[in-house]
Parts: sequence; C-alpha cells; structure tokens
Amino acid sequence: MNLINKKVTHKFFGTGSIVKYNDSFIEIHFATENKKFVFPDVFRRHLKLHDENAANSLEKVIQKKEMERKKEEWKKEEERIRQHKEQQLRLEHEKLMKNHKLHPKSQMVFWCDTEEQNSSFSEWKVFSGVIKSGTNKGKPNKPIRMHQNSACLLTARDSSMPEKDRRILGVYMVNEDFIGKLCEDGYIPAHTEYKLQLTEQESEQMLFWKYYVNEKFPHKMTWNTGKYRYFDNLWMAQILFDIISLKSDPQERELAQRFFEHFCKMNQIRDQELPKSNGALMRI
Repeated sequence: MNLINKKVTHKFFGTGSIVKYNDSFIEIHFATENKKFVFPDVFRRHLKLHDENAANSLEKVIQKKEMERKKEEWKKEEERIRQHKEQQLRLEHEKLMKNHKLHPKSQMVFWCDTEEQNSSFSEWKVFSGVIKSGTNKGKPNKPIRMHQNSACLLTARDSSMPEKDRRILGVYMVNEDFIGKLCEDGYIPAHTEYKLQLTEQESEQMLFWKYYVNEKFPHKMTWNTGKYRYFDNLWMAQILFDIISLKSDPQERELAQRFFEHFCKMNQIRDQELPKSNGALMRI
C-alpha cells in the first residue's frame, strides 16, 4: 500500500497530501505547513483519505493494528490479574500461618469397611476410632493434625485382593471451621462444597499405592493395623489433580478443579511445581 501523495482531509487543517509515513507516524503537507500525526491512529477520527481503494486497504491495516493493541492489553490485564492473585495468595498464606503452622503430613487416609463405605458418603463424615489403651482407653481419637488445610481420603480393599490393589473411593476437605485438637467426638465432618465420590470405574483407576509410600520400607505395600494414617500434603494434591482428568461430567470436573485449587492454596502448594506421583506401586 502506497500512500505517498494521496489526498486527505483533516477536520481542523483542511485538505492536504501525504508526504511521508512509517509504522508510527505520518506527515502531511497542508496549505501553509506540514503536520505529523500518529499513524494509523489519526485516521480513526480526524483524517480521511480521498482515494477509496487506498482507504479500504488502510482500514485493514487499522483493524490489524487494533487487534494487536487489544491482544497486548489483554496480556497486560491477564498479567495484572495473575500478580494480584499471587499477592492475595501470599496475604492469605501469611494470615493462615499466623494462626496455624502447617504440618507437612496433615492429610488422613481411611480404610473403610463395607458399612463405612455407605455411611461415609451418605453422611459425609468419618470416625477416627477409639483409643485402645492407657488412661483414655475407650475415648475417641483426636485427629490432632487435621485442620482447615486437611482432607480425608476414603479407601477400600476387597478381602480377596492384595493390598496393592487398594482403591480410592472418594475424598473430602474437612469442614471450614474444623480443628482436630478440639475434636471431642472423633467425627471429622466434610466441607460444604469440596467433596468428591468416585464411580466404580473411576475408583479402579485410582490405586492408593500409586501415591502413598512408607518411607522406611519404600517397596512394601502393607496395612496391617489401624483405621487411618496421616500422609503427605503433596500426595493428596497429586491425587486431587489426577481425579480432575477422570471426571467426564463437566460439573463434576469443574468441582474437582476448584477442589484442587483450594487445596493447593490452603497447603501453600504451587500446582505448576507439583511432582509426579512416586508411590510404592511406581517403584516396582
């Protein structure tokens, strides 16, 4: 497109002709003097080309420039939002840390029997069991590590199957105001929003030992005693992340995504830096 010597009309300076232009500026000779303007912005309001073909070509250039400008603005806005979110996350983390020191292993996994598999999902709570000996024998266990950053993982194993085939049935975040040290009845209630139950087909793809490992015996997969175990916050994040891809229903997938993001925020985990699962099953 060549605009040299093309006739134009300016709202204030009248008729002139183009003598020079580049990607940023355009110079126009009017009756008494030359004037420089920002190119192609000046054509949006103040300047009009006489040549119709040149005007059409120029319009395409203007539209392209406008699209590039908008893309740049979108990028800046996205970056501003990202920085704001990171700042808010830091502030929330600082506030959380003032009130509670995060334990690196503050997640709980339960071994559910047949009855508990039904009640856990109908009532959305689990029982931590009772103390077996000592002065407090018979009293409920206090899940002292459990806090607002904690989640409960529900698992089961068919009696005919080996321990390595233990399946994940579902998971829930603890209730918003739950504090394990203050729990007198041993029941751990679920969060009002963040709770997920897996279908049988989904559960078969989520094997517990893909994520969990006994650090003292990393190649062994045994669970001989006890109803529950504490485990690593990172492992729970890995489980939640993998559940997202399992969910085909859009609403359930969206909930799983929100659950994962909430969990990472509460546990100061950067999802971009989440390592791949490396449980006992992955080390065979």
